[in-house]
Amino acid sequence: MAGSSSYLVKPGQVERKWYVIDAADRPVGRLASAIARILTGKNKPTYTPHVDTGDYVVVINAEKVKMTGKKATQSKWHYHTGHPGGYRAIPWARLVVEKPEFLLEHVVRGMLPRNRLKYASKLKVYAGPSHPHAAQAPETLDV
Repeated sequence: MAGSSSYLVKPGQVERKWYVIDAADRPVGRLASAIARILTGKNKPTYTPHVDTGDYVVVINAEKVKMTGKKATQSKWHYHTGHPGGYRAIPWARLVVEKPEFLLEHVVRGMLPRNRLKYASKLKVYAGPSHPHAAQAPETLDV
């Protein structure tokens, strides 16, 4: 195929936007997958796998996120303290009350690729309706 080539964006050519997403009454998984798409830049026609083409995402009202089915009681966050017998499992319902920002960050981070582009650093999650990123003039996005 002589003459045809793919367009690959270079790191200096990437234009980043800021988006605000309201998480109130949105299912966790659907919201997280939409956020992961924006963070990686897969929603843009200039997506390039080896370049971070994603945008910044500010999520507000993380404490009002919705879980469908029995996820609130059956799904758990698992971790180990490092000490003998240190296995812990916390149900999502308790996690939403105690650390609503952590739950959404954890779910989104699980949907992002594990590479050196560090997509999760562009995610900002807040439990309430306010955020300190007004200076970036973020656009409201309904996903």
